[in-house]
Amino acid sequence: MADSTIWWLMTGGAVVLELLTGTFYLLMLAIGLAAGAIAAHMGLGVTGQLVLAAVIGSLTTAGLYLHRKKKPADPSVRSLRSVNLDIGEIIQISEWQDDGTASVRYRGAQWQAVTRSGQPEGPGSYRVTELVGNRLMVEKA
Repeated sequence: MADSTIWWLMTGGAVVLELLTGTFYLLMLAIGLAAGAIAAHMGLGVTGQLVLAAVIGSLTTAGLYLHRKKKPADPSVRSLRSVNLDIGEIIQISEWQDDGTASVRYRGAQWQAVTRSGQPEGPGSYRVTELVGNRLMVEKA
């Protein structure tokens, strides 16, 4: 069996595994394996094929990692209005406790409210920005 055939079979195997797992990192490694197959078609020796596949696979994987690291993270699902209709609702807080929380009556139940900064801002109107368990994360409205 030709070297290039083995490389193409490994490339296909990596693509199948990527489709089963849903990660793009295996796809980047498959690009490296394809580079090894192309190197075999060009007549490079086994050492050259291995080096080229390793370098291309490593560079594409590192590039994908750096690209994902730079990209801002998706917002928390707990803060999306399309998921939770409480987001954006206005509540009235009459007093804050010393620990930075407030007890609020909302939707017929007692809730604890906290601000993102952790520092209470005083009585008044607050907008719900996120639900964390049974706590309402709020900001001044």
